[in-house]
Amino acid sequence: MGRYCSDCGDWCSNSMFSGNQWRKGDGYSRCKDCVSGGYQHQSYQCGECYREFDSQNELNMHMQVHRPRNVACPVCGERRFRSGANAVQHVESGYCSGCRGRDNARRQIYDFARSRRGMQPFLSGTPLLTN
Repeated sequence: MGRYCSDCGDWCSNSMFSGNQWRKGDGYSRCKDCVSGGYQHQSYQCGECYREFDSQNELNMHMQVHRPRNVACPVCGERRFRSGANAVQHVESGYCSGCRGRDNARRQIYDFARSRRGMQPFLSGTPLLTN
């Protein structure tokens, strides 16, 4: 009787699992070697700064810090953002020098969206953005 270790993937007899690990069930149990640190997890290394991560997803999220800051704010035109979402967050925060305050920023966002043909179906006659 045995099962696969959820860390290393090896087939192990039930004697290779502690009682606690065995009770966790198939797919969740870790063998004694993995629990004691004997198994080395695969690491994912950043090609830019050489930091290491435990998963591909963590590496993908980290890679955002290496993206160029070439996205401009749609209101003030300042190019210092890594994504359009960051630029919108900047405007919505009310700290954009071209927006001067939250209410004006929201008006600017509404006007920007209104000027885009594809956004027309999503807009009503008055801005609905509120705190």
